[in-house]
Amino acid sequence: MFPRRGASEKEVLEELEEKTSEDLTFDSGRILGSMCTHPHPFAVEIVRRYIDRNLGDPGLHVGSRKVEEEAIEMLSNLLSLEKGYGHIVSGGTEANILAVRAFRNIAGTENPELILPESAHFSFLKASEMLGVKLVWAELNKDYTVNVKDVEDKITENTIGIVGIAGTTGLGVVDDIPALSDMALDYGLPLHVDAAFGGFVIPFAKELGYEVPDFDFRLKGVKSITIDPHKMGMVPIPAGGIIFREKRYLEAISVPAPYLAGGKVWQATITGTRPGASALAVWAMIKHLGFEGYKEVVKKAMELSRWFARELKKIPGVYLIREPVLNIVSFGTPNLEEVEEELKRRGWGISAHRGYIRIVMMPHVRREHLEAFLGDLREAIRNV
Repeated sequence: MFPRRGASEKEVLEELEEKTSEDLTFDSGRILGSMCTHPHPFAVEIVRRYIDRNLGDPGLHVGSRKVEEEAIEMLSNLLSLEKGYGHIVSGGTEANILAVRAFRNIAGTENPELILPESAHFSFLKASEMLGVKLVWAELNKDYTVNVKDVEDKITENTIGIVGIAGTTGLGVVDDIPALSDMALDYGLPLHVDAAFGGFVIPFAKELGYEVPDFDFRLKGVKSITIDPHKMGMVPIPAGGIIFREKRYLEAISVPAPYLAGGKVWQATITGTRPGASALAVWAMIKHLGFEGYKEVVKKAMELSRWFARELKKIPGVYLIREPVLNIVSFGTPNLEEVEEELKRRGWGISAHRGYIRIVMMPHVRREHLEAFLGDLREAIRNV
């Protein structure tokens, strides 16, 4: 019920504390199945200072718009592109929808079809429904990468583009993007890479010596990439990113918004009003940590994932779904649903709805958290 009289700030905060007491927090170390993390304190301060900036009306916030452009340029550079075109958006879902929308609009096909792996994120289901694009699902290989031959077999005159994944949601698998890129060039189709998770992992992991396929704009067939700074980039939610190789893709999804302070303004994002503070936080975190800072974050996460995978193998009945590629470890157990429920009862933020339990080594996850989880996992298996 809408209150007639307002309460004091103290009363409101006390009520909020009570109502959110059921929430798991990243600081607790109990959230092990999320691709988000506790944001970096510096990024939180940036958002606090610039919470009122609205990039939906760039004429009012000219400086913030320029900062967003610089953030996009830095993300483009990270992804091996000198100059890219795009925006800081609400997350990977919006970014993926924008890529599909651009491919559809440029293709101009009456019955548009998009080919994507069975491992693709659910955001493409939303894109399909919203944009009237039929999804054509490509099979996976035994190692859970997309079957490139099956992708090729499914190309028709209605195909508007191809999707590859660089860091799948469930297993952190990286598809054979080089092969998909070559195929896309051969057939004159654009390739979108969903690197919502892997975008802030793979460049640093490769420099650390981990063998991961190329996935970015150094591959000529790649026309767009989704990358989420609010995941391993440690920027507060929401902060996703969409980068296009060519300006024409951004122009293909831009619509006029003539009543804004900037005059003749064009918007390409789904949201009209959008937080400038998110873009400023992306810029600030990249400036603050730099490549070396992020490499250290990824180094710890990758090493932790390998250690955790080795420890899981020591538990009778536990099996890895596959060896980790990035900083994600997924495993199965006997009586998986019962084990999941027992672990949740003990306060762990995990999920087994894919048929396995996924643990994501985000920056808030430490070895002591995982040691406690392993102890509970052993007991849960015994009890079940």
